[in-house]
Order: sequence, then structure tokens, then C-alpha cells
Amino acid sequence: MSIPPRGPEPDPPPEGAVQPPRGDLAQPGQPTEQAEPGPDGATGTAAADDESSAALREAEDRWRRALADLDNLRKRHARELNGQAAAERARTAAAFLPVIDNLELALNHAAADPGAIVEGVRAVRDQAVNVLERLGYPRQAESGVPFDPARHEVVGVVQEPGADPNTVVQVLRPGYGEAERQLRPAAVTVAKRE
Repeated sequence: MSIPPRGPEPDPPPEGAVQPPRGDLAQPGQPTEQAEPGPDGATGTAAADDESSAALREAEDRWRRALADLDNLRKRHARELNGQAAAERARTAAAFLPVIDNLELALNHAAADPGAIVEGVRAVRDQAVNVLERLGYPRQAESGVPFDPARHEVVGVVQEPGADPNTVVQVLRPGYGEAERQLRPAAVTVAKRE
């Protein structure tokens, strides 16, 4: 049998160019013959199952540890918040102890001089107001200021000839605090619009 003459060799493809498929390789979409799994084929599948089972167990273990860590963090945070709240309550109560001491002194001297008792009670009230101010709740008891619904609670509207409309005429109960940090608004009467 004669071998047909070969033509000139084609130029090699440029570097990095995709090579055309060789005839001895299976083309995409063509069925390929599957080899029967040998004795090593069964152990390969079992080894893959063992690896995936081990990975699953490890992931599950890490997940449980993360949940336990999160639960411990939540409990620690709750303990810290409770401790801070208790410390703040104690600090506030301690700030009022001198007020109570002075009230007891005033009651012990009640029989002495009624005028002195009035002055003593007034001094104790001023001391209590000062404690509230140091805690961040200053007293709000100004009259003649424009009505502010964030700071005032209207309990009455009066006809006041000398006052501008919508201004505070009288403070019936002082308020404590400012803006968002308010214990209570001041109870006031307001001048009526004419």
C-alpha cells in the first residue's frame, strides 16, 4: 500500500492560541465509553463519602460552638447591663442621702422656731433641685416664656391682658429636664389668643 504524499507542514499556531482538538480526544457532545469501576472505584466513592461526612461533622461542630459562644456573649452582656443599672441606681440614691439627712434635721428642730423650719425646708428643697440638676435634669419653672409643647403641659388657658398670646402665665408644677432627657414637663397656664 502506498502512502499518499504529504503537503507542506502548516505553520505552527501563534503562542497562546487555542489548539484545534486532536482526533484521538473525545469531542464535546460525543458519547464516551465509561470504564467499569474496578475494585478501587468503590473505595474512591466511600472515601469521598467519609470526607464529606467528616466535613459535615466539622461544620456542625463549629456551628454548635458559635451558637454557644453567642449565648455566652448574650448572658455576659445582660449581666453587665444589670450591673451598670444597679450602679447607677446606687449613685442616684447616694446623691439624695444628704437631702434626707437635712429633712431629718429639720424635723428634729420642728418645735424650736417655726420660721427657721420654713427656711430649713426651703434649703432642703434647693438642695434636692441641685441634685437633680447634677444628674442632668435642671428645673424648668419660668413664666413669661413662649409656650413650648415639648417642655410644657397646658392645664389651663386664661385671659391675661398684659401677656402676649400663647405665653406661659403661671407655672403650677415645675418640670425637670430638657429635650429628650425630660423627667416631666412643666404644668402651666397659658395666655389665650384674643
